[in-house]
Amino acid sequence: MLKFKPSLLTVAMAAGMKMMFIPSTALAAEQTTNNAETEIEVSATAAQNAASTTTSNTNSSDAAAEEAGDIERISVRGYSRSLIDSINAKRFGDTVSEQLSADDLGSLPDVSMADALTRLPGISAVRTGGQAAEINIRGMSGGFVFSTLNGREQVSTSGSRSIEFDQYPSELITSAAVYKSPKASLIEGGVAGTVELATVSPLSKTDTHNFVANVRGMYNDRASEVYGAEEYGHRVSFSYQGKYLEDTLGVAVGYARLDQPSVATQFIGLAYNDVKDVDGIAGDMDGTEDCPECEYISEGFELQHLGGVERRNGYMGAIEWAPVDNFTLKADAFISRFDSEAFARGFRVKLGGQGASVANPVLDGNSVIGGTFNRTSKSFTRVELVNDDNQDFDEVDNYGINADWQVTDNLNVNVDVSLSSAKSDFRNGLLWSNVAVDATADTPLFDENVSISYLLNGLDLPDVGFNQADAFTDIDRVMVSKYGIYPFENEDELKAYRVDFEYTLDNEYISSIEFGARYSDRTYSNDRSVFEYGNDGAFSKSEPPLQLTSDMATVVNWEGDFSYFPSYLAIDLNSALNAWFPSGIPQPVQTWGNAGGVIDPKGYTTNYSWSVLQSGDVFEKVTSGYVMANINMELGDIPVTGNFGVRVVHTDQSATMLQNVEGDPELGAQNITDEIGIINQNYAPTVQGLTYTDYLPSINLNFGITDNSQIRFAAAKVMSRPPINRLAGDISATVNDDGEINGSSTNNPFLIPFYATQYDLSYERYFEEGAFVAALFYKDIDSFIDTFAIEGYDFKGNGFNVPDYIIDEDSGEQIKTTNGTYTTAVNNADGGYIRGLELAYTQIFTFLPDAFSGLGFSGSYSYTQSEVESITSLGGDSVKQSLDGLSDHVANATLFYEYEGFETRISARYRSDFVSEQVAINEQVVNFDAETVVDYQASYQVTEGLGVLFQVNNLTDEPTKSYFGTESKTGTIQYFGREFYLGVNYVM
Repeated sequence: MLKFKPSLLTVAMAAGMKMMFIPSTALAAEQTTNNAETEIEVSATAAQNAASTTTSNTNSSDAAAEEAGDIERISVRGYSRSLIDSINAKRFGDTVSEQLSADDLGSLPDVSMADALTRLPGISAVRTGGQAAEINIRGMSGGFVFSTLNGREQVSTSGSRSIEFDQYPSELITSAAVYKSPKASLIEGGVAGTVELATVSPLSKTDTHNFVANVRGMYNDRASEVYGAEEYGHRVSFSYQGKYLEDTLGVAVGYARLDQPSVATQFIGLAYNDVKDVDGIAGDMDGTEDCPECEYISEGFELQHLGGVERRNGYMGAIEWAPVDNFTLKADAFISRFDSEAFARGFRVKLGGQGASVANPVLDGNSVIGGTFNRTSKSFTRVELVNDDNQDFDEVDNYGINADWQVTDNLNVNVDVSLSSAKSDFRNGLLWSNVAVDATADTPLFDENVSISYLLNGLDLPDVGFNQADAFTDIDRVMVSKYGIYPFENEDELKAYRVDFEYTLDNEYISSIEFGARYSDRTYSNDRSVFEYGNDGAFSKSEPPLQLTSDMATVVNWEGDFSYFPSYLAIDLNSALNAWFPSGIPQPVQTWGNAGGVIDPKGYTTNYSWSVLQSGDVFEKVTSGYVMANINMELGDIPVTGNFGVRVVHTDQSATMLQNVEGDPELGAQNITDEIGIINQNYAPTVQGLTYTDYLPSINLNFGITDNSQIRFAAAKVMSRPPINRLAGDISATVNDDGEINGSSTNNPFLIPFYATQYDLSYERYFEEGAFVAALFYKDIDSFIDTFAIEGYDFKGNGFNVPDYIIDEDSGEQIKTTNGTYTTAVNNADGGYIRGLELAYTQIFTFLPDAFSGLGFSGSYSYTQSEVESITSLGGDSVKQSLDGLSDHVANATLFYEYEGFETRISARYRSDFVSEQVAINEQVVNFDAETVVDYQASYQVTEGLGVLFQVNNLTDEPTKSYFGTESKTGTIQYFGREFYLGVNYVM
C-alpha cells in the first residue's frame, strides 16, 4: 500500500472527491439536474478518515463520514449541485483553472460548448450568425486558445488553429476545464489558455444503466421578416451508458441533433479603399502620400436579408474494459457533422471609386461618411441586386485508444494513440443582377443613370436613397448579369502518439514524478477553385445577361427598423441558373486561366492563377517530452501543493509552394498542369520550412492558508504556433530590368510561434454554499505577426530560386542581381503586456427560509488591459486599435431559484467594445461595440424521470455592431432574433 504524509489540504481533497463524483450521469446533462435532492457530507474528521484509505473507494469514505461526529450537511439540488461540483473541481485542481461540470453544461440554454464556456470568468465569445463560435480568453483571440478532447490535440474546420466550439454539442460533453496556467504535462499551444473537453468514461459512473432522451422544438421570432427563411427548428438527443460483466466492461453512446433556422437582417459597411478630392479645399494635405489633397472614400455598403438552416449531427461512443484492477483499456470516438445552407439577398452598393462624381460630401475627419455619388464614364458606380448562396459542409472526427496500467504500487504507465481530422467545404456562390434600360430589348443596355445618396449614422442604420429604386422590383428592368462560385476547401489531419509515466515517491516534499513523450504528425491542405460567368459592373456581350420571368422572382419588402429601405426582387437561384445554363450548370475548377506563362489558355480571358497559387499543403511534425514533480509538503503549518517542471518541444514545419522563376529551367521551372489541362511554364515547385526547439518551464504553487482558503501562484513560459493557414507557401519573387530581386508572400512557412512569459496570483475563499475568487494575471508577449517590407532581403539564402545574373536585352551583357524588398508576414519585435483582474462569486442562499433556500447567484467580472496596439486604415484615416479579442470589461451573471422540482434562472454575459474579425466580411479586423446577451430558462420535474423545459436565447434580441476605427464609420449592424425552446426530458 502506498504511504505518504497527508497535509490538511490533501485530506480535504480526498473528501472533496466524493463531492465531485456524486451520481450525476454525464450523459443525462440537463435532465438529471432536476432529480431528487442530493446530500453531501464534508468535515475535517471525515476527510482525515477518507484520506487514510484509498480515495477512490467511495464506500469507505461514506462510512468515515457517518462515523464522524462533526459533520456539516450541505443540501444541493439541480443547478446548485452543478455549481458545487464546478467549485470543487477548481478548488482541488493543481493549476489556475475554471471548471464546468456535466450537469452545468447541460442545464443552461447552451446550443454548443461555445455558449457554455462563456459563462466562466475572463472568457468571452465572438458571435457568428448570432451564435457563439470562437472564444476569447483573457483578452486574447481564438488563435491563441489551444484545445484538447479527452486530453488529445484537436484540429479545426476553421482553416486555422482556432477551434470552432459550436461544432461540439453540450449534450455530448461531460466536463470542460479552462487552464489559465499550464503545467509541463499539458500539451503546449495556448498563450491565452487551454480548453480541455471530455466525453464520458462509462466505468466511472455510479449507475449500472442510464438512458436519457431530450426533445425540444424551437422558434426564431425574426425569421418571419426574412422571405424564404425557416421559422422553426428542433434539438434532439439520446444517450445510453451501461456497465456489464460485473462492472468490468462499460459502454456509452450518444447522439445529438440540432436543426435550427439561421436568420439575420443586416447592414454592412465596406472598407475605405480609395481616395478622391471631394472637398476642393486648397492646401488640404491630410490624404495619402500620392494624393495629399484627397479624402478617403468607401467601396460601398450592403443591405441584406439572411436566411437558412444549420444542421449539426453529433455522435459519441466509448467502450472501456478493466479486466483486472490495475489495467484499463478505453476506445472512444467523437464525430460532428455541421452543415449550413444560407442565402443573402438585398443590395450591394458600389460607390464607384475616384472616378465617381461626388456631391454634398459629409466628412468625419478625412473620410467621407455620406454624400451623393453619380456614375460617370470613368466610374463603376452601381447598385447590384444580390442573391448569394452560401453552403458550408464541415466534418470533425476524433478517435482514440488509451491504455492505463498501474504496473506497481508506485509506477503508472499511460499510452495513448489518437487521430483528429477536420474537413471544410465552403461554397461561396454569388448571383448578381443589375438594372437595364429595357430588359425586353433584343440587345439590353446597362442603365448607367445611377445616383446613390447615403449618410452613415454610426451604430444606427444609415439613410439611403437610390434614383433606380422603382426599377428594383421590375422584371422588365432587372437582369441577371453575373454568376460566380468560389469554394474554399480545407483538410486538416493530426496523428498523435503519447506515453506518460508517473512514479510515486515516499518523502515529505515531492509526492510523485511525472515524465513522458509525445509525437504528432499534422498535414493541412487548402484548395481553391473558381467559376465565373458574366459581368457585375456592366453587361457582357460574350456572356450576355439573363432576362427574368415572373416565376423566377418575388418582390421582397423590408420590415421593422429596416422598413424604409426600398423593396427588391428575390431571385430563385436554381430557376435562374437552369435557364441561363440549359445544358447544365458549370462547376468550379482550380485553373491558371489566362495567366502569365500559360501555353494555351483554352479560351480563358481572365487570370485565375490565384486559385492554384493559394492552394497547397502544410506539414508539421512535433516531438515533445516533459518531466514534472508534484509537490505535497508543509511550509511551517501551511500545506503547499502544486508542481514544477519543463516541457521541451521540437517542431519541424514546411509547406509546398510555387516560385515564379519566369520559366527558367535552370531555376527549376516545370510544366505545371491545372485541373482542366492548362499548362503553365513559369513556376518551380518546392517545399520550404524550418525547425526549432523550445524549452517551456512552469511552476504552480497552492498555499492552504486556512482550511477554507488558499493562495495560488503560477509562472510559465508559453507558446502558440502561428495559424496553420499562415504557414502556407504562396511566395513569389521577380527580377526587374536593373537586376533587382523583389518578392512578396501573403503567408510565410518561416513563421515562428508567439511566445509569452506569464504570471498568475489568486486568492480563493470557499464557504458552505459557495466561493469567492480574486485573481491577478500578467502576460509579457514577445511578438505578433505583421506584414512587413524587408529591405535587402537575402532571397537566395532563404531558399529562393533566383539567378546570380541576368542578361541586358540591349547590350547583351551580364548584370549581377541584387537583393531588393521582400514583403511578407513576419514575427515583429513589438510585443507587449496583457494584464488584468478577475473576480468570481457564487452563493447559494441555503440559510434563508425553506421557500427561499433555493435562491442563488453566480457571477464574475474581469478587467483586462494591454499596451499592444495596431494601426488600422480600413476607415481611411489611420487610427490605433487594441489587441484582437480584448475587451476591457467582461462580466457574467446568473440568478437562479429552485423549489420542489421547479427551476428558473436568467443569465447575462456582457463584454465591452473589442476588436475582432468582421463577421460579414472576412479578413477585415474591425472594432465591435459592447454587447449584453441575456438568456432565460425555466423547468419543472413532473415525475422522477420526466421534466419539461422552456428557454429563450438572446432574450433582448441583442444586435452585433462594428465600426472602422471610429463609430461614425459603420462596419456591421446585424439583428439575429430571439430563439424560443420548448421541450421535454426523460431519464430512465
